[in-house]
Amino acid sequence: GEAIHIKWKNLILPAVVLGIRPLAVVIQLMRNSLLEVFNQDYIRTARAKGLSEYQIIWKHAVKNAMNPVVTAISGWFASMLAGAVFVEYIFGWNGLGKEIVNALNTLDLPVIMGSVLIIALLFIIINILVDIIYVWLDPKVKLD
Repeated sequence: GEAIHIKWKNLILPAVVLGIRPLAVVIQLMRNSLLEVFNQDYIRTARAKGLSEYQIIWKHAVKNAMNPVVTAISGWFASMLAGAVFVEYIFGWNGLGKEIVNALNTLDLPVIMGSVLIIALLFIIINILVDIIYVWLDPKVKLD
């Protein structure tokens, strides 16, 4: 087999292309969610008890503000995966995205079906992980 050597400096532009928009949305959503959580009664109660701001933010506010953020991140996974196909193709990287494009151009059905299966499995795994994270963030949520 051929060894793959990736230089870190070659990852910067593709990572920025894939991540800048989702990062901006997640940061804005986290900010709005935290502002909403800071107005809750349990935050005022924690301050009245004399907890430090660090404890209030990290033990109470962030954990409760994460539900919409986790939902947004799981939703962005699909667009990032689709974007990865284009990034691989544009930057000339060999990867699943480039293989899918080549298989579609040559109508290589086994490769297309295998690629769809791999992507579907990735979505299933991501959704299971999101459900587990929901239970960890909010114990009132039950896995049935």
